[in-house]
Amino acid sequence: MRDPYEVLGVARTASQDEIKKAYRALAKQLHPDVNPGDTLVEQRFKDVSAAYDLLSDKERRRQFDAGEIAADGTPLHQNPFRHHYRKDSAGGFDFGAGGIDIEDLFSDLFGRGRRTQTRTQARTKGQDLTFTVTIPFLEAMRGGSQRVSLASGKTLNVTLPPGTEDGRRLRLKGQGMPDPAGGPAGDAFVEVHVAPHPYMRREGADIHLELPVSLKEAVLGAKVRVPTIDGTVSATVPPGSNSGTVLRLKGRGIKAPSGGRRGDQYVKLQVTLPDQVDDSLAEFLRGWTPPDGYNPRKKMKLD
Repeated sequence: MRDPYEVLGVARTASQDEIKKAYRALAKQLHPDVNPGDTLVEQRFKDVSAAYDLLSDKERRRQFDAGEIAADGTPLHQNPFRHHYRKDSAGGFDFGAGGIDIEDLFSDLFGRGRRTQTRTQARTKGQDLTFTVTIPFLEAMRGGSQRVSLASGKTLNVTLPPGTEDGRRLRLKGQGMPDPAGGPAGDAFVEVHVAPHPYMRREGADIHLELPVSLKEAVLGAKVRVPTIDGTVSATVPPGSNSGTVLRLKGRGIKAPSGGRRGDQYVKLQVTLPDQVDDSLAEFLRGWTPPDGYNPRKKMKLD
């Protein structure tokens, strides 16, 4: 096996973060899911994974740098018996009182190393990945399915609960990077950002919006169309409504994930005049006399 530093393209003095960064970049580029059927790329991916497996383990990296193990992790003992014998006075070898168990020796040199490596593999998993998606306000409030593309090129449908909040993190178990040591794959975390709506906003399970109405609709009352998260519905503007009048559309808010009571929608009326006032309306208002005691600013403290 090639020098793991060369395989990952890093210097021997590289930090653990630099090694991890190099591995993630190469793994993303060489992953078999991205290069289906390419055996050469698949072998490179295996080499990169093995190199990272060795260098990401601080103790094994130290052993490799010290010449104690090879690039494939096997021990490099110049004299495997050096800790178990001594020369006797006759020039032969004395293996100590009771002699030496050769099976234990080779188990110590090779078997334990493999068992330790197996235990290490069982404790590790692949790198977690984080993705960021921005979804429209209405989709977030209604809930549903959102398609997400992973680094491997794979696409998944992510289920969004009704009323998904901005910044929510969803976990996709086992959809992260594969583990170089053969352990379970990491997880993928999807961070959801909700795009603002031009005139709707949420408060808890309720939806709020301001609805412009004409002077005639406000004075005489009318049936008007109101947008909701589920589509447009009809609502009644009571006669004599004013700017600031709030209509409640029961059950038009966000669905409860547990199937409980649904939120409401609150519609705040905003009386709006046309950009250019009609001459007949202006003439009528010139002749109109407000009722006694009427003062639209009476609640304000004015000097």
